[in-house]
Amino acid sequence: MRIAVTNCNTTRAMTDEIAAGARAAASPGTDILALTPTWGPDSAEGWLDSFLSATAVLDLLRTCPEPFDAVVLAGFGEHGREGARELLDVPVVDITEAAAHLACLLGRRYGIVTTLDRGRGLIEDSLHTAGVAQNCVAVAGAGLAVLELGDKERTAATLIAAAEDVRDRGAEVIVLGCAGMTGLDRRIQSAVGLPVVDGVAAAVRLAESLVALGLTTSRAAFPPPLPKNRRWHPADGSGL
Repeated sequence: MRIAVTNCNTTRAMTDEIAAGARAAASPGTDILALTPTWGPDSAEGWLDSFLSATAVLDLLRTCPEPFDAVVLAGFGEHGREGARELLDVPVVDITEAAAHLACLLGRRYGIVTTLDRGRGLIEDSLHTAGVAQNCVAVAGAGLAVLELGDKERTAATLIAAAEDVRDRGAEVIVLGCAGMTGLDRRIQSAVGLPVVDGVAAAVRLAESLVALGLTTSRAAFPPPLPKNRRWHPADGSGL
């Protein structure tokens, strides 16, 4: 079985971290194909970045020359999930949706710790679309930009403080709200005394289950794209 795990930004160091987390979670015999968009934002933080990264990821998936049995979209709260399900004939698992569904199996109420507060709206909308928003008591920004997550000691300490705040607001399960946080779940779980769900690990395991069960996206919900001419324009490098 091969699972394509797509970073939502162009930072290859983050792709490497996401891939390491995905491989640690994967079952023996599962091959992880790590993909990085060739254009788009360095990090996805806000609506503009999210829509741009969604288009870049869709472009990446439609042109990927290597076969895969499922896709994990490793961008928390980012757009593109529904478009990828129209585009592809294999299961598409978004880490936001996967983490929330697993959290709902572990407790009645969960909370999310993410990077910056500006991402809260995207995450809340994604949870609402997935039908799991009613179980979320809080989405809390930790005050760290995505590209600051490489300092693991600082990141862990900051996320523990945010997770404790979410716990005190009634969360019974904590969800890590960024793919760049993968691998920190056990440390935060030990500190706060609640189950902590890593979205990348959750999505990989759910993708494996869908493939093993012979299940894929319902075409009643997500019919294939209509045949028409579509012009795909890569970024011109001019910035904003």
